[in-house]
Amino acid sequence: MSEAQKSNAKSNTTPDFTRRQLLWGAGSLALLGSAGCTQTTLSLPEMNIDPMPTNGIRPQISVDRNVTVPDVMYAAVQEGPYSLPAVPYQKIPAQFRRQVVVDPTGEQPGTIVVRLQERFLYLVQPGGDAIRYGVGIGKDGFLWSGRANIQYKKQWPRWTPPREMIQRKPELVKYQNGMEPGPQNPLGARALYIFKDGVDTGYRIHGSPEWWSIGQSMSSGCVRLINQDIIDLYSRVPGKATVVVG
Repeated sequence: MSEAQKSNAKSNTTPDFTRRQLLWGAGSLALLGSAGCTQTTLSLPEMNIDPMPTNGIRPQISVDRNVTVPDVMYAAVQEGPYSLPAVPYQKIPAQFRRQVVVDPTGEQPGTIVVRLQERFLYLVQPGGDAIRYGVGIGKDGFLWSGRANIQYKKQWPRWTPPREMIQRKPELVKYQNGMEPGPQNPLGARALYIFKDGVDTGYRIHGSPEWWSIGQSMSSGCVRLINQDIIDLYSRVPGKATVVVG
């Protein structure tokens, strides 16, 4: 090949490489643009999300303000005759506030996973994410674990203490026919009823006015959330959702 031919060959390869770079860059920009096209987009450090999971590079996540902004998540709530005060979230350890994380469970989207030792509840989302909520759990001797389903859900449920609880705490006998719904009701603003093989386990995932109990082991076996968190979870849980507690 002559020197002129070599020169021409070299000049012809350079534009191809440059075009590949430009195409790759344009594709990356398009991906980032599509990730932020709806709702509110926050940077990864602000969300405490690992930007490099084992399955590759993670694009920026787009989520709504109901799971990213504490002032919005834990604001006062008025629903009909019921009022919930704002939660002083600054007094709650940051890890127990509602947030989006990389899903650690491997379960199908729509599954609720409660990890008792961590005091976390995960609602698995499509695409490898999960919404994580801090929870309070039962004391030793009152815990339940297993795989079951949410048979049904209730807003502002009525609470009826089981007979065994009344025996332990006779002062609860006045509620043997049920306690009226309301902000001070032990089931809070919402309750999800756990059934296994069609049989009521007696355990619930529910709200609680005692926001300071989140992250602790002090209930009679149920999984409790901040009232504002159970309202959010309730709105997202599909019918007959699978529940994994362990």
